[in-house]
Amino acid sequence: MTNILGVGGNRLVWADIPEHVRTGIEGVLGAPVVEATSEPGGFSPGVAARVVLADDRRMFVKAVNSARNAKSVRLLSDEARILAGLADVDLRPPVAVPKLLGQYVHGDWIALVITEVDGKMPAIPWRTAELDQVVDAVQTLGECLTPTPLEAPPITDACASMLNQWRTLAGSAEIPAGMEIPAGLPPWAVANLDRLAELEADWAAAAAGDTLLHLDLRADNLLLVEDQVFVVDWPHACVGAAWVDLLVMLPSVIMQGGDPDRCWRRYPAGRNVDADQVNSVRAAVAGYCAVSALRPAPSELPRVRDFQRVQSEAALSWLRERLTGSH
Repeated sequence: MTNILGVGGNRLVWADIPEHVRTGIEGVLGAPVVEATSEPGGFSPGVAARVVLADDRRMFVKAVNSARNAKSVRLLSDEARILAGLADVDLRPPVAVPKLLGQYVHGDWIALVITEVDGKMPAIPWRTAELDQVVDAVQTLGECLTPTPLEAPPITDACASMLNQWRTLAGSAEIPAGMEIPAGLPPWAVANLDRLAELEADWAAAAAGDTLLHLDLRADNLLLVEDQVFVVDWPHACVGAAWVDLLVMLPSVIMQGGDPDRCWRRYPAGRNVDADQVNSVRAAVAGYCAVSALRPAPSELPRVRDFQRVQSEAALSWLRERLTGSH
């Protein structure tokens, strides 16, 4: 289980960008690109490349067009806005965020030029020391982003259509009693569908708050540089309760060999949160992962369902332990 990485499986590379668009991006970079190394991680089908320029400077470029994936274009535009705003926020060590240096928009293409971070992803399976470092950074990030310094949608709006999967299934007249529909839904989830739907119904009230959340923290969205933790990839930022950021991350931590309960005990933002509120968000996240994993994979992201399937197994197992008291 611990070798499952956050890799969509079908990224564009620098050479795939049309020449006239590459020329435009180089205008933002300020020099021609002489070397480009693609980063395979993440679930965008666009370009994510470390580039070396003719004047020896190094930068990071993300680019995609709507013909490749229209949603990815919107996400890059959202990320540009968030990164531009975060440049004016005083983030305390150990947490840091790369800086947006410029963007290029032409036709249906969008590209972001970002400072290159000369760091490494956390080791997978997770090492305890690195995981502790990341948990501490998530705590500091929440403190620095409360109250939110930027305008962003509330989590209750941003995730309303995603975190309702159990209620949708439980309320469907097309699902006969006792049948596993959709096929592949774990038996425990089918047997406890009404209970999961009841838990999920309270997630929005539990998750409401005034902290700017990253909402997509995973090993592949973190870079470690000595005693710093750089948090990258911000297109899903929204506003909610500070503790939600770590909670949403923990299913991926489980599937990659980390101890979620150790993380939660270490995390000050989660210590005084009511257990029922935590379980409601756990249930909603587990439902999103479980149902998403059963859908056909997009052609440009062939591995995303595998990641969601293993993540859903981790999320459901953790939730089941919390609800049965078997931990």
